[in-house]
Amino acid sequence: MATDAMNESWARVMTQIQTIWSEQEFTVAELKKARGDLKKMVALINERTGEEQSDILQKITALL
Repeated sequence: MATDAMNESWARVMTQIQTIWSEQEFTVAELKKARGDLKKMVALINERTGEEQSDILQKITALL
């Protein structure tokens, strides 16, 4: 079961992802499907944006 701190951290990261890639308009449902799986999150963003996976990974890692 997720703690309040974990949920707050996820909400912060999700908001930052939506901000960084705002032109793609990722839904909360899409992001929740990839929650906890960095590879899935990178693949989702790559699929929608065409951005290099290494660049996406670097940006997400900076958020964590």
